[in-house]
Amino acid sequence: MDQGIPLLSREQSVKNLEENFMTQNKFSALVEHAVQNNNGLINYIEAVAAVCEEYEIEVEMVSKLISKPLKDKIKANAQQLNCIKRTSRGILPI
Repeated sequence: MDQGIPLLSREQSVKNLEENFMTQNKFSALVEHAVQNNNGLINYIEAVAAVCEEYEIEVEMVSKLISKPLKDKIKANAQQLNCIKRTSRGILPI
């Protein structure tokens, strides 16, 4: 039997850690929130930069926080802005 920290206290500790540290889910939610609250006036690339600035996250370190769905949205934005070449696969307009 474990004589260490009680289970409830461990769960609270994990919850406190998640609140204090940025996770992929939290970062993605913040970026999505920024895009939606600005009625499309900023794109995902700008939203990532804004979240990094607001939470004092170094842009160089943000790659670990970008989830696959967010990465796909950033890639689509970059293609629309002609920052990167479009893929050879056909893309239907949405």
